[in-house]
Order: sequence, then structure tokens, then C-alpha cells
Amino acid sequence: MFLNESFNKIKQTILESIPKDASVTDIEFEGPEIAIYSRNPKVLLSNGEIVKELAKRLRKRLVIRSDPALRMPPQQAEEEIKKIVPEEAEISSINFDDNVGEVIIEAKKPGLVIGRNGVTLKEITRKIFWRPSVIRTPPIQSRIILQLRHALQKESDKRRGILKKIGQRIHRSVLPVHNGWLRFTALGGFREVGRTCIFVQTAESNVLIDCGINVGTSSQGNSFPRLDMPEFDLDELDAVIITHSHLDHCGFVPFLYKYGYRGAVYCTKATRNLMTLLQLDYLDVAEREGKLSPYKQKDVKNVVLNTIPLDYGEVTDISPDVRLTLHNAGHILGSSIVHLHVGDGLYNIAYTGDFKFSKSRLLEAATSHFPRLETLILESTYGHIDDNMPSRRESERRLVNAINKTVQRKGKVLIPVLAVGRAQEIIVLLEEAIRHKIMEEVPIFIDGMISEATAIHTTHPEYLAHDLRDKIFHYGLNPFLADCFTQVESTNARTDIIEGEPSVILATSGMLTGGPSVDYFRHLATDPKNTVIFVSYQIEGTLGRRIQKGWREIPMTARNGKSHIVNVELNIETVEGFSGHSDRRQLINFAKQVTPKPERVITCHGEKSKCIGLAKSLKKILRADSQSPTNLETIRLV
Repeated sequence: MFLNESFNKIKQTILESIPKDASVTDIEFEGPEIAIYSRNPKVLLSNGEIVKELAKRLRKRLVIRSDPALRMPPQQAEEEIKKIVPEEAEISSINFDDNVGEVIIEAKKPGLVIGRNGVTLKEITRKIFWRPSVIRTPPIQSRIILQLRHALQKESDKRRGILKKIGQRIHRSVLPVHNGWLRFTALGGFREVGRTCIFVQTAESNVLIDCGINVGTSSQGNSFPRLDMPEFDLDELDAVIITHSHLDHCGFVPFLYKYGYRGAVYCTKATRNLMTLLQLDYLDVAEREGKLSPYKQKDVKNVVLNTIPLDYGEVTDISPDVRLTLHNAGHILGSSIVHLHVGDGLYNIAYTGDFKFSKSRLLEAATSHFPRLETLILESTYGHIDDNMPSRRESERRLVNAINKTVQRKGKVLIPVLAVGRAQEIIVLLEEAIRHKIMEEVPIFIDGMISEATAIHTTHPEYLAHDLRDKIFHYGLNPFLADCFTQVESTNARTDIIEGEPSVILATSGMLTGGPSVDYFRHLATDPKNTVIFVSYQIEGTLGRRIQKGWREIPMTARNGKSHIVNVELNIETVEGFSGHSDRRQLINFAKQVTPKPERVITCHGEKSKCIGLAKSLKKILRADSQSPTNLETIRLV
């Protein structure tokens, strides 16, 4: 009843406000957007102020689409596009999304597809009645992105139904509430690192922020978020928001779909693509190691079909009384700080997720300005008073020196890296060091998911640091395509690398919890000429953490399944300045510079002492209510 009443009011307002000659044929929910289908869309597109004013009055996102009957058949439309766009644009692919009436044009020179002041795009729209979306042809083709596009096109009708149901839930009428309230419950990642999960509740809505797994423990009880809390009801869940693609923040999302969740997942497009890659890899690793996985590939596919990608700064309704905006977090590609606007000005929350409050070679620094803010939820990975990292320049110098020393003594360097973020940061550095002859010119082997993750980076240049983008697109220097890097194509090739000449090996996983890095370590560990260099945070309980602590005898399992002890004789180096997390100084500077100044700060995502210590420090510095809750604790914000 409430849904029909709400929708009918919206529909009536739209029809009364739009000129009759626009010939509106349908009005539909498409997730957070309301789509207006027209037989004469030129009337609305040429009078944009009408739609703007209407969106402002309704406080909804409106999108104008041509009636499907008007759209030129795809094959004919493709031929027409090629006639309109100059050959110099070098179009590489044209794909049609019938679900939203969009044609995606990939070109090496997208500016020529757009035309001056968008004149070419307007001509395309006028001729074929599909809405053009132009993207740059990536220098490296991503296998996972091609698969996602194919899946979304193949399941177009299903996707349309999903978006309609999501829209109905978002735009439902609400019961009159005189005493609005807001609270959040810690379901994982509080006073610990791993399985991050935050549950936000209002009188009308239930929202989950992040839903990760703990990659550093074999204990089922500590691996996954505490979704067994009595207040958490999957049937009542309105939305899931994912800050970034690392498994400790997104690895458990498919589990929700396995057990019946059919609502939306909100994140950036880069996060969606990387998240899918890492979730599928998680399943592959579990299968290879004979472990029971909490979900299947079909559940990962359902996540993709239900994901609604957002751009930074795009304000979106995700439930009747919650609006979401994502901001750059500077942690990895597409990572986001989540800003929630609750009620009609009732309350505002910003959750940093993992963030970096300084510029790196790969990304710009995290955003610290928000329109409104009452509570800040802040990560504390490096929140201890002694957690101050060396400068990036000093860290780079240390890494290159450690490599040079190892190569000079005819050894090999293993750098276990996270496939997403850290690997690309190190690739950019090593390419420059070799180009400027600061580092010994040795083969650099890349093993694991790094190449696929790098391909996704090149597909989304809009998220990269401005100077890196300029280097790639204006100066023709693409570090990801440099000749010094060799992709390892098979497990058999590893034997040649291990037995061969001095080299540098970048391999996943970054914490030696699985993947090729473990295989390399097993073979390189016994030779004192070799070095392992950690450039990522090592979670307690991982093999990487044990090696960092100085364990010299490591029980390991070979490929044949037999256990044996590996004597650790190689050199062990840790270079901390490459972290995608903020150190103690950056955490405090961020909290001091955040505008508006928050009334309350809540710490999470850190070891117990770091969460508690940072909360105490911020209480004194900001003179704000600062707390360090434990998992399963609920805090009422309003």
C-alpha cells in the first residue's frame, strides 16, 4: 500500500511538470534513480532546467531515456557511430546496454568521440537514440571486466528486475515517526584487524557497511562477521556499502546472497571490478587448499548483478531516510570514505574505511571535507604513539638499497605484495628506479593476480594520481607496460626463476597466507644470499607476521601435501612507508583537519591497544567524545 501510494505521487508530479510534447511513455524505478522514458527526449534534453527543478523538488535522481521503440537496432547503430566519429579516434569496441539504453564506446582518443563541447556525442544521440558513454581504451585488457560486461549484458532482463525491486524498496513511503533514532553495532573489525562490518540502524532503515573476512585466522569463530546478532535480520537489510576491495572488507558479501539477500551493494566501479576478482580468487585458493568456502561462484555473480556503482561525490538515496555519498579514501584504487546523511538533517556519519591522508605515487590523498558531520568512525591500523612511518622518499631509498645489496651478492629478492594497490605502487617505483639507473637492472617477475589487478587499474585512470595520469596519457610513459617486467605464466616457470640469475619477484599474497609468494618463500628461505622484503601490514596469525617476528623454523606444507620444517636463513626486511594506511601523525592530522569538526569519534580496524590509545588521544586533542567499542557493542548516536 505504502509503495503504490509513494510511487503514484512521484509519477503524478512528474507527469504534471513535464511538457506534454515530451510524450512520456513510462516512469520506472531503476535502483536509486527514477527513469523517465520519452518518445521525444529532445524536449527534455534541450531543456535541462525542467528536469533539474523537478529533481530538486522531488529530491530524487532523475534520468531521461529514449523509449526503447525509438532506439536504432544495435548493428545499424554501430555503423552509424563509425560514420559520425572520425577514424583518428581509434574506436576499439562498441557495446550496447539495453537495460539502460546506453552505448559504451571505447576509444584510444576519447576526446575525438566526445567532440568540442560534446557536439559529436549530441549527434550520436540524435541519430541513434542511445545514450553514449565514452571510455578510454585501456592499455592492458582486463579479463575480469570483459566477463562482467558479458554477464551484465546476458542478464539484462534480470538486472532490470533487480533494479526495479531495489528502487521500490528505496522509495517506499515511511511511517510518521516523531522520535527518530540512530545507532550502530560493531559486527567485526573493532579492536582487531580483519572481518570489518558495521551495522547502522534507524527507525526506517538497516544498512551494512563492509562485510569482510579475517584472512589471518583459521578459526571459523573469528573469521567472519558476527551476523548472528539478534538485531541483524537479513530480510530487513536495505543496503550494503563496500569501502574497498580488500577481502577483510568485502570477502563475506557473497555469503549474504547465498542466504537470501537481494538488495543493493554500493561501491565505486573500480571496487566492484577488483572485489569480484578477489572474491573469485578466494574461492580458487580455498578449493586448492581443500578448505570449505562459505559461498559459491553463483553467489559472487549475484553480488555483481545487484551492485550499483557510484562515482565520488554522487549523492544517492539508499533507503527512505539514508543518503550515501562516497569520497576518495586514497587507500587503493576506488577506495571510499562513506558519508551517510540520515533523515532530513537528523545526523551525519563519515566512516573512513582504510584510508591514506597523504599523496602516493598511485593515488591522491584522502578527502577530509564533508558537507555535514556529527560522528567520525576512524581506522586505527597504525594508531599507536610509536606508529610514525618514515617519509615515502626514505622508504623508497631503503627498498632500492635492499634490492641492490641482494643483487650484488647474487641473491634474489622476494616482495610479497597485495595484488591490489601495493603491487602497482611498487611497480611504478621500480620502473622509475631502473629508468633513472638508481637500481640494478635485473629481471622483475610478476606472479599471481597482480597483472589482472594492474589491468583493472589501467581501465580506471580517473582514480589514479593526476601526475601518473599525465605521465601515461600525455607523455607516453606507462610504467605498467615497461620492458623490465615479466609476467609468470605458469607454475613450471617458477623453478627456472628460483634456480636462475639474481632477480626481483613480486608475488601474492602480501601476508604469505597463500598464493605463489608462499611457494617462492619455501624455496628461497634457506639461502642467506636472498632477501624477503615486507611492504604490507602483516596481520597477527599470518605466516608473514611470524617471519617478521624472527621465527627461524617454519612448518610448511609442500605441493604434494607433506609437511616439513623450513629453516629461515634469508635476510628479512620490513619497509613500512609504503602502507596504504595512515600512520599515527596522519590519523591525528586528518581528525584535526576534518570539516565540519565531529562531535564524536569512534575508532576501529586496529589492534586493541591501538584503538583504545588513539581514542584517548583524540579525546584530548579534539575535546570530542571518543570511544573504542568492542565487537557486538551497540552505540546509540541519536
